[in-house]
Amino acid sequence: MMTITMSGPLTADDVDSEARSGEPAPAQLEIRESREAKVGALRVRRALPQRERRTVGAWCFLDHAGPVQVMTPNDIDIGPHPHMGLQTVTWLIAGELLHRDSLGSEQAIRPGELNLMTAGRGIVHAEDGTGREPGEFHAVQLWVAQPSETRDGAAAFEHHSDLPRGEFGGAVATVLVGGLDGLASPARRDTDHVGVDLDLRGDATIPLRSECEHALVVLAGGVTIDGQPLKPGHLAYLGLGRSELSLSPSGRARALLVGGIPFPERVSMWWNYVARTKEEISAAHREWTQRTDRFRLPPSQSRPVDVPPPPWEPL
Repeated sequence: MMTITMSGPLTADDVDSEARSGEPAPAQLEIRESREAKVGALRVRRALPQRERRTVGAWCFLDHAGPVQVMTPNDIDIGPHPHMGLQTVTWLIAGELLHRDSLGSEQAIRPGELNLMTAGRGIVHAEDGTGREPGEFHAVQLWVAQPSETRDGAAAFEHHSDLPRGEFGGAVATVLVGGLDGLASPARRDTDHVGVDLDLRGDATIPLRSECEHALVVLAGGVTIDGQPLKPGHLAYLGLGRSELSLSPSGRARALLVGGIPFPERVSMWWNYVARTKEEISAAHREWTQRTDRFRLPPSQSRPVDVPPPPWEPL
């Protein structure tokens, strides 16, 4: 059971539910529409979480932004905000971002590069434009729920500019996190999960681990799976038990494959926190509001992001 709301307004899809929904399922093709959300000035397609499909492996959040023309650096400024109990995985296809966090990290990220931030017990970061000329911006940010063994640990940040790539028929696969057919990313992971960018120029067959559940999100163009056409905005949940995935693009296409061993713990999510109970979230949000040492502010030209208390808190 999850309670969910992120940077956008609270909706019916964000509230707690007594039903156990989104459980791992046998091999299938379950196509769901992303919902629109707003992060800073950016409108994004939010593929995860959804009431009916909340996690895929340990992946618990997937925002797809763009492609969009950025006219000023402020168009992509996202002010300082807190995180706990998760890892953020940021992957750029076009444009630039500047990451700053409360550890003192300051790192520009460009197309083909990966930023991975581990929140642990708590961290604050901001993502700003770099001030370069206007142009196209296209990016994906994902969250990974940390297991109990590491979720209260120290925060960390890493940047990877050289990731393993391989060809699978008409696809060039870049392994962001985890491994694929002998290709292993250097990025940290606290659970058994995988994330792969697929640049599709023709039919391709991607090897999968049958003990993992997987999903595909189309980032550009169109892709057909099991005879079903997919477009940007679709999340295709593939279930457990598949040993391979056959893809047919309509022209050139781009997609993101995520998967992993089903996450064994129930988690509670609200705003930018991943926890196990509402009480943990309430305590963390009070500390953010009070600006305690747990959530120190990093340097940023943008104002910190503040929201009202969780909906279960008394007014």
